Amino acid sequence: MQPESFCRLRFDSSRSRTRAFTLVELLVVIAIIGTLVGLLLPAVQSAREAARRVSCTNNLKQSGFGCIGFAETRKAFPSAVLLHSTVTSPANHNLNFGPNWAVLILPYIEENALFQTVAASVSGYDSTGNSDWRSVRSTGISTYLCPSDSYAAASFTGVGGDWKRGSYGANAGPGMYYELKRGDEGLEVTNGVFREFSGEIYLGQSAAELPGYYLSLTSPRGIMSANSKVGHKLITDGLSKTVLLDEIRTGTRDSDLRGTWAMGQVGASIVAGSGRADGPSPNVSLTGYDDILNGFDDPNNNMGSSSWQESNQLTAKSMHPGGVNMCFADGSIRFVSDSVSRLAYQLMHSRDDGQVFNEGD
Repeated sequence: MQPESFCRLRFDSSRSRTRAFTLVELLVVIAIIGTLVGLLLPAVQSAREAARRVSCTNNLKQSGFGCIGFAETRKAFPSAVLLHSTVTSPANHNLNFGPNWAVLILPYIEENALFQTVAASVSGYDSTGNSDWRSVRSTGISTYLCPSDSYAAASFTGVGGDWKRGSYGANAGPGMYYELKRGDEGLEVTNGVFREFSGEIYLGQSAAELPGYYLSLTSPRGIMSANSKVGHKLITDGLSKTVLLDEIRTGTRDSDLRGTWAMGQVGASIVAGSGRADGPSPNVSLTGYDDILNGFDDPNNNMGSSSWQESNQLTAKSMHPGGVNMCFADGSIRFVSDSVSRLAYQLMHSRDDGQVFNEGD
């Protein structure tokens, strides 16, 4: 081979070699990929949350239809909780509270097989106070859960332990939840009317109209309370204007009863005090706001609690950004913003105040 040919061959061979990335170029590519992932990730997370919110809406609607089906059969919506005459406080979960609304509607949400295992105890609770119905507490019901609630996997460990979680609460109205008597502190009795100051708004009703032994709520009341039997005719503000079920959050500790589907207590499966000064809108819960017996004070997580010795008050909460799902008494679902006005929030939780909240508030 001629020398010049050899040189040309070597030169051509060197040109065919693959050129490697420099360190700077590699870092630029990694930065570009990181930026693209950073832009894509929020969109993926948003899409997942949108799917979870739709699932929550469907579960809440099914729960609401269960209450409506119960009302069509029994001519009244289920009680928030049944209380035997031996129960001295409706807001103390250490006492013998009975089946709640979520237990009562099991046959109406395709859970009749579970209900039949405790049907005798449920039907006989009023007369006997039999608590055998509580065996359903350890069964998780997917219909009662919002998939966005990241704390819902852990059970509530109090009162016998292993109470499965739930994400929806019966609307017990804008008043505090406890047994009231004439002369109780903080109440006025004028012309036979109990009145409790709730922020800037007085709520009252004739004592003769109070339902049974328990005045679980000051009136105007919600739709479900202790031993209540509220039919459509008593929802004078309109079915589409009155909240039936609120979305709630589960406790951030297993010792916190908030969000417990079979437990008929405020915070567990009942919402009360909506629109008060310490419950002015959804997803607001600072230290001292929720009145929950043995509640874990977690204000940084919007799950603040007071040291009050009864469960008397809870505002609606969710882990959906910007608001909560609510089911109204006609079965419609609305997403209510955290920025809803305090007055509108209170009025939508009252069935008989003679006022209708504005949709835009």
